[in-house]
Amino acid sequence: MNLFKILLYLCLYSISASAWSIDVMEFHCSRKEKDFTEEYDMKITLASGSQKAKVYLDDRDLDQSDAYGNQMVKSVTMARPNILILIEANFEPEKIMDVAYPAGTVTTQITLDPITGKLKKVEKIQGGILGATIGNGTHVSEESCALTKMPYRVTSK
Repeated sequence: MNLFKILLYLCLYSISASAWSIDVMEFHCSRKEKDFTEEYDMKITLASGSQKAKVYLDDRDLDQSDAYGNQMVKSVTMARPNILILIEANFEPEKIMDVAYPAGTVTTQITLDPITGKLKKVEKIQGGILGATIGNGTHVSEESCALTKMPYRVTSK
């Protein structure tokens, strides 16, 4: 009888826990560098079932691929209180204004604390036009973000 009660409680707990889980978080972010300020909206959708996690900046999906290269959101992890995002980008060799640039890669690790709004970005740049203009190596920056909507769950119809 005790085993039955334990199983019943576990089922009820898992149903209620999934009902309270979140699927989407929306933020308004600001990046400041010297005299330049950039503002953008970020939307994060968590993985569920066969749907992978997605990140959108100003409604632009960060998972992109074209003739110049590809960029993919590898993971979005809830590590309370932080949200951890891993993005990888690969760029093909290119020639711009008669200057040839080799292939390049950028790996971006983002840590976002939705409570404080602190976003920390660690980018590892190797080659390509970014390596030539910004420099190869690890670049760290901080931004600020504020929730624009309470986290919500998407319901399918």
